[in-house]
Amino acid sequence: MASLDWVSSNIAGYGYAALFVAAVLEGPIATVIGAFLASQGLLELSGVYATVVLGDLAGDLLYYCVGRLGSMPGRRWRRAPNLRRQRHLATLRGYLHQHAGKTLLIGKLTHAAGFLVLLAAGAARVPLPRFLGYNLLGTLLKSAIFVLLGYFAGAAYHRIDTYLWIASCTVIAIAGLGAGVLLRRRFTLDMSET
Repeated sequence: MASLDWVSSNIAGYGYAALFVAAVLEGPIATVIGAFLASQGLLELSGVYATVVLGDLAGDLLYYCVGRLGSMPGRRWRRAPNLRRQRHLATLRGYLHQHAGKTLLIGKLTHAAGFLVLLAAGAARVPLPRFLGYNLLGTLLKSAIFVLLGYFAGAAYHRIDTYLWIASCTVIAIAGLGAGVLLRRRFTLDMSET
C-alpha cells in the first residue's frame, strides 16, 4: 500500500485521473481521501463519487476477469474418479449462479472477502451483465458511505485506514473460522460415509 500522504498529494495534484487509479488500487481509503479533498474545495463531490464508482467497478472487473481466465479451485478434479469432489464443485457453481446477487452484495459490503467473491464469480462464469448489475448496486452504496465518511471525517484518513485494516482482518478471521468449521464438518461427514 502506498503512503496515504503520497496518495493524497497525487490526487490533489492530478485530480480525477489520480483518484481513478487510486480507487482501482487502494479502494475505500482513496474514496475517503477524495471526498476529504472535495470538502476542502479541491475537487467536486459529485465528480469524486462518479470517479470512485467507475474506479471501483474497474478494479472489480479485473478480479472477475482473472477468475474467468482461471478456474474454480478443484477444476482438476473433473478427471479424478472421486464423484463426491465433482458434486462439491458443481454445488459451489450452482450456488454462485443461483445466489449471485446476494453473494456479490455481501462480498462487496464486507470489503475483506470481496476479492475472493469476485474471483469466484468469474471462475463460476456468472454472466457479465448480471455480475455488473449486482456489483454496481453494491458499489453505489459502498462508495456513497465512504464519500460521506470522507467528506465529514476525512481529515482523520490515517485513523480511518487503520480501522478499515482492523475490520478487514476481523472479517477474514471470522470467515476463516467459519470455513474451517464447515470444512471440518464436511470432512467428518465424508469420513463417516466411507
